[in-house]
Amino acid sequence: SFQLSARGHWSTWPAFASGQTVLRNHKPCCAPEERQSGNKQTLLTIPKPRYLEQLESYLRKELQSLDLTKKNSQELKLQPYREIFEFFIDNFKTYKPLLSAIKNEYEVTLAHQKKTIRALEPLKAMVTTVSEECTRQILALQEKEKDEINTLKQEKQHLLKFIDNMKEEKNSLQTQVERLQTSVAEEYARYLNEYGARKVLLAKLNDMHNERLEMTRHQVQDVKGEDVVKLTLALKIARQDLTKAQVKLNTTIADYGDVVPRRDFESLEKKYSDLLQEMKTLQKDFDQLHREYETLLEIHRETAEERDNFCAELQRVQHNCTPRPNWAKCSEVIPGGADRWGRLAEGKTSDQLVGVLLEEIGTGALREINVFPGWGKGDQVPVYLRHEGEVKNKKLTKKDVVNILKDVWREKIALEQQTGKRSSLPEFFLSYLQKKYGDAAAMEWSYTLYENMRLCRSNHVLSSFYDILTGKVGEEQYHGQNQLISNLQKELAARDSSNSGSLTSKQFRQEADSFPLKRKESIQELVDASRCKLDGTEDLIDYISLFKEDEEGNAEPFVAKLRTQYVREKQEYLSQLKNKLGDLTEVNADDLKTAFCTIDPDIDDQTLDTYIGLAYQVRREQPDQEVVPVETALERLLAGDVRRVGPSPREGSTAGFEGE
Repeated sequence: SFQLSARGHWSTWPAFASGQTVLRNHKPCCAPEERQSGNKQTLLTIPKPRYLEQLESYLRKELQSLDLTKKNSQELKLQPYREIFEFFIDNFKTYKPLLSAIKNEYEVTLAHQKKTIRALEPLKAMVTTVSEECTRQILALQEKEKDEINTLKQEKQHLLKFIDNMKEEKNSLQTQVERLQTSVAEEYARYLNEYGARKVLLAKLNDMHNERLEMTRHQVQDVKGEDVVKLTLALKIARQDLTKAQVKLNTTIADYGDVVPRRDFESLEKKYSDLLQEMKTLQKDFDQLHREYETLLEIHRETAEERDNFCAELQRVQHNCTPRPNWAKCSEVIPGGADRWGRLAEGKTSDQLVGVLLEEIGTGALREINVFPGWGKGDQVPVYLRHEGEVKNKKLTKKDVVNILKDVWREKIALEQQTGKRSSLPEFFLSYLQKKYGDAAAMEWSYTLYENMRLCRSNHVLSSFYDILTGKVGEEQYHGQNQLISNLQKELAARDSSNSGSLTSKQFRQEADSFPLKRKESIQELVDASRCKLDGTEDLIDYISLFKEDEEGNAEPFVAKLRTQYVREKQEYLSQLKNKLGDLTEVNADDLKTAFCTIDPDIDDQTLDTYIGLAYQVRREQPDQEVVPVETALERLLAGDVRRVGPSPREGSTAGFEGE
């Protein structure tokens, strides 16, 4: 229990403390502060109770044992104080309800505050994230619009300068007109002055002439002795006539003082007409410029509105649509780094890049495989893969695979030239491997080559060999493409009269124009592909380098473009054939021949029979009355070497066909 002091305050220590609180005598009139300081001094002499010392010791030990480096250190630090407070409540039975209620209210308030803080923490993170995103978008928009705004400002300043120049030129011309008008007025005044001076001079000359005649007459009269009275009368009459003449002269001068000669008037009128016409022209030009300026302002306003709409649309699309992949990240995992990935990804679409990436992943996984599972020896298994058990992986590089496949083609073509018969590629492929590596190792080489060809679809040598080996494409298509490239190379060499290995752009275009069935767009694509490695100022094209291949069999862009156009032209040709067949689901040989002759009138009988044989999978001497589905026929023609023989009678439809 606690004791109260004489003033009603709690005593410092409990009642069981060694020593009682003793209040010294004090004067009733002393200040309370003085009495309180005296009481404090008296209390300080009394030692702490044992229970208080135990509580303080317990509190110090608990605080020292805590790890205050954790995130919830404040909660851990509060726990010892909570326990001390509970001990304190338990030992004071009288005040336990009140103290427990106070403690519970604090606990509830703390729990409520913690719950509120936890609920607000995600909102704080979300507000921070949204603020950063908005700031980044605002900066991006400001940076994007900065160049456009600067360009429009420069254009506006240019137009304002141009208008100022036109105004200055107009003012200059107006000044010239005023100066010319002043000059004309001065010339006219000078002319009037001269005209008046000449009139006065003529009058003086007439007076002098009359005076001379009068003097002569006087002399004669003096000589003859004429009458003085008569002469005086004559003089008087002459003077009257002179006065009348002078009055008449002055009247004439006054009446015609503002008159100018017609020649000067016409000259000045012509100059005035020219100046007026020039001023009208300048005014018309100024009005036109003003209208253009108003139009430009309107266009600028509309452009700004479109820009704002596009920005809003861009933000909506960026918010709703999936972002495009960052293909540059692939350079970090592709062998060869950024340089090799740049060469692989050059000029390719996203779909093609996915194929390249899958090819790199597949070839990387292929190098880690030590053995292949055999396919068995069933009839459905290709002859070059018939094997039971596991087959060792030879782990060939792409260069080795390309060299082996090229050697297979050389051996096969040489054998066919000797025997004069076309052999099956799968059977020849197996016999070639058995002959070169032995029967035991032939399957190891066959499986390794097959897996490399299956994965490397971007390499033309491997993909074309794989398509022919698996029957997707006929062997004639491979030989047809090679023959086309070889003929073009010979034609270019024949045009090179100096054997320098180079042709001018004009000569190259003339040779490209010699393809009668190619459109202008296709010819321009070939010319652009031949100049892809030239500077803008160079005119000589090294046509020999256009047909070279690298060590992995990859052709130059020119040859790749030729092959692409070959496939595209065949697809367009077969698309026209499909459109000509219309809604037919099945077709016989006669209808197919009619359709071919309609879309290609110059086709010869031998080529037509070859195409019909491809579509029906029969020889020429066999009857051709079989009916096959249209889609099947088109797929067979697409796999073979099918090309247009003559020009199309009209531009056919280039809609994509379903059997591609």
